Amino acid sequence: MPPRVLVAYFSATGNTETLARYAAQTLGADLYKIEPEIPYTAGDLNCSDDGSRATVEMGDAAARPAIAAQLKGMEGYDVIYLGFPIWWYLAPTIINTFLESYDFSGKVIVPFATSGGSGMGRTNQGLQASCSGADLRAGRCFRAGASRAEPKAWADGLGL
Repeated sequence: MPPRVLVAYFSATGNTETLARYAAQTLGADLYKIEPEIPYTAGDLNCSDDGSRATVEMGDAAARPAIAAQLKGMEGYDVIYLGFPIWWYLAPTIINTFLESYDFSGKVIVPFATSGGSGMGRTNQGLQASCSGADLRAGRCFRAGASRAEPKAWADGLGL
């Protein structure tokens, strides 16, 4: 039986959402949007402001922003493609909240990200402890505006 696949993503400005939709369509996967309980405003995302919400969260390794709603039936998925923007060379801390909300033992997690200029950085190191028991694979970073063909070629090459 083929694995049951989920594309879960957090998108602050829409770039990651577009890529996640492409990936879900390509993979024939279910799609789940990770939404913060308190939505981010433009001011919250101002990386030039040391007091902005995103800057404060990323400066605190223990920060775990609340998620608006849980996904029912996570136990039924075998492979989870996990999308997010890169913030300060890492996944936003809400991704850790997501990973710590479920038991991913025995599941494959494949991160993918969007960024205006950086790569995956230390992303997997920052996520590993949050998904104990999972097979956390190396991810891929896409530039904003990636074509529909880019995530397809990448996913096809993974052999999952």
